[in-house]
Amino acid sequence: MARARIADDRGRSSVHAALAAGPARDDTATAVRYLLQLLAERAPGNTVEVRVPPFGAVQAIEGPRHTRGTPPNVIEMDAATWLALATGAESWEGALAAGRVAASGSRADLGDRLPLLPPA
Repeated sequence: MARARIADDRGRSSVHAALAAGPARDDTATAVRYLLQLLAERAPGNTVEVRVPPFGAVQAIEGPRHTRGTPPNVIEMDAATWLALATGAESWEGALAAGRVAASGSRADLGDRLPLLPPA
């Protein structure tokens, strides 16, 4: 069963709240899920799995579909890094070089798909 879509107004307000000092866990969770939802909508596919534990994961980007076991293309990071990348506060290359993003597989690159929202 598919997860219910987060409305844009609710998602954007959660992103702004999560970027503010001392965000509530609920705001962070909603913001992460909303930004993952935007990625999946803008880069549909099943080639790369983007994980932001413990809040969510999506499969995105066109290409060969993966259905069993660990996907060959995986990107994983914490919530703060995902929020910074998705809002343009940090570059993909910078986060990768600093070790804040774990990316494995030949298609595990979001550099040309970020940011999803302009900086707040």
